[in-house]
Amino acid sequence: MSIVGIEHVQLAMPPGREVDAQAFYEGLLGLPRVPKPAHLEVRGGCWFESDSGTSAVKIHLGVEDPFRPARKAHPALLVHDLAALVERLRAAGVTVRDEPLEGYDRVYVDDPFGNRLELLEPHT
Repeated sequence: MSIVGIEHVQLAMPPGREVDAQAFYEGLLGLPRVPKPAHLEVRGGCWFESDSGTSAVKIHLGVEDPFRPARKAHPALLVHDLAALVERLRAAGVTVRDEPLEGYDRVYVDDPFGNRLELLEPHT
């Protein structure tokens, strides 16, 4: 028996903010929104998934009411061309916090709901 990976990461969001989630996760981060199964769609929230063939990224946002953002717990996402992503995020008004980490370029951002995300690009 062994754990072989993470299938997806679940974050919470407030009710009725799917448009904001799509603007951030799909529009800024570039993760395509995918349909939720019909029996889950009625709960609200949305899923974002990308599969490059070598790795998959799946972030699912579920409605939580009352909502509390994850300010400490967070997913860490590997990024190709972090500098370009940071430029896009800043141009959209997203606050980007630089956090040095040996071997990586690394920043933290918050999604529109206050959930913390870590974005990393390994040094080559």
